Amino acid sequence: MPFQNVSIAGLAHIDAPHTLTSKEINERLQPTLERLGIRADVLGDIAGIHARRLWDQGTQASDAATMAGRKALEDAGITADKVGLLVNTSVSRDYLEPSTASIVSGNLGIGEDCVTFDIANACLAFINGMDVAARMLERGDIDYALIVDGETSNLVYEKTLERMMSPDITAQQLRDEVAALTTGSGAAAMVMARSELVPDAPRYKGGVTRAANQWNKLCVGNLDRMVTDTRMLLIEGIKLATKTFEATREALGWAVEEIDQFVIHQVSQPHTNAFIKAFGIDPKKVMTIFGEHGNIGPASVPIVLSKLRQLGKLKKGDRVALMGIGSGLNCTMAEVVW
Repeated sequence: MPFQNVSIAGLAHIDAPHTLTSKEINERLQPTLERLGIRADVLGDIAGIHARRLWDQGTQASDAATMAGRKALEDAGITADKVGLLVNTSVSRDYLEPSTASIVSGNLGIGEDCVTFDIANACLAFINGMDVAARMLERGDIDYALIVDGETSNLVYEKTLERMMSPDITAQQLRDEVAALTTGSGAAAMVMARSELVPDAPRYKGGVTRAANQWNKLCVGNLDRMVTDTRMLLIEGIKLATKTFEATREALGWAVEEIDQFVIHQVSQPHTNAFIKAFGIDPKKVMTIFGEHGNIGPASVPIVLSKLRQLGKLKKGDRVALMGIGSGLNCTMAEVVW
């Protein structure tokens, strides 16, 4: 759906404060790796992930999302009572119920007339949240929407490393869970608004979504464990992304050379290389953060967008492609005109 009256009024990200390097992980796993005869540095040399961030112990997903949400509201220059929709999109969550969104809403002092809920769709959820908000804004149902995401990987690291250091873990079990050690912590938030309220703000044009839900078991995760078929996830993910890209070219008139920045979901070096090769993208137009931050789930796309702005790499009129894939498999590609 193309949008005519939707803009990005505020944007923010929070980097988690503590760094855990792949070297440190490999040192902890050295007895297991030696016993299994594994010499390759899967995390650093193959995945291209040399570090990731962790929060202080006890930090909840809602705490991280609240910090980012407050920063985005300040960036937009609006108060919490103006928000008509608050959507939390985190894979991480405090509880099964209540919604993490309701906790963030309470923390921020959002008004009682605000629609508040979580959207869960693996690593694609933030872009899904943008789309839901855009539809309400386009209709004039609300003036402002706040999308938040707080990812905390502390628990999955603790439990995964504990299992991997077990003397009876097999090589296959280690391969099944190694992708969990590529995840990272961080937070992002975005304020979206009706364009007439922020006439000079970047415009959200909308996007296209495609699914290949027959591949819904390639990455299966809980808060403390994730099992992934990394090979098939990459193969089928690129196939789905190719279909989505072709549909987006038709819907939004994309030509690769006319897009100024490609904000790609941060998974790994092989994933990024496959994206660049599949669509003929100039690597200089792809900012990556996975090397030092890991895969921060649905927060990764807005974090990269926020970092691009922070670094002064976005100028008025730039066309920015947002490209996300979530296990399931689901894919969305959208455009922002800065």
